Amino acid sequence: MSRVSIDNLVRGLREIPDERFICEPVYDYLSENPVDVDSIQKYLFWSPDFYTRNLVYRDERFELMAICWDRGQVSRVHNHCEQRCWMTVPIGRLKGQNFAVEAMDEAKGYCRLRETDSFELADCLATKVELEEPIHQILNLPEYDDRAVSLHIYSKPYDHCLSYCRDTDTFKDVKLFYTSIDGELCDGVRL
Repeated sequence: MSRVSIDNLVRGLREIPDERFICEPVYDYLSENPVDVDSIQKYLFWSPDFYTRNLVYRDERFELMAICWDRGQVSRVHNHCEQRCWMTVPIGRLKGQNFAVEAMDEAKGYCRLRETDSFELADCLATKVELEEPIHQILNLPEYDDRAVSLHIYSKPYDHCLSYCRDTDTFKDVKLFYTSIDGELCDGVRL
């Protein structure tokens, strides 16, 4: 299968009509259009302390981000605030772990989760986060012993999400930020 540039991937996503910008059509498009790694190099920033969130494209309908994972880095357990998400991994491999809510008391910030299914991402395979079970975590496991890059498409863009702590069975709303925008580090970011 031939690979497309990141610019062509964005162009193709923009051409998908609004009524078709839903789970399967976007998933199919992402599966049929693996990204050429050379075309994303300007968006790749690494930190030994945390994964980086690098904005490639954003409009009112979706955003595309390149997330760079150093060895052993993991995301918080989180949701996407009822937004759709599709992912692919053009560099390295990652594990995704889904969770289901067993008990929740929103007034107290209490939420007990249990692990459900897990999946591996590598070799430009596409996956999607289901709205029915949106809580998940992405992990660059230490045994993978390599860096990884995941491309994430979110529809609609969002700037906060719920983050869950399994040690305390709590959750809170957290503000999200970018490490870079269009290949330029954001103000105040030190890597």
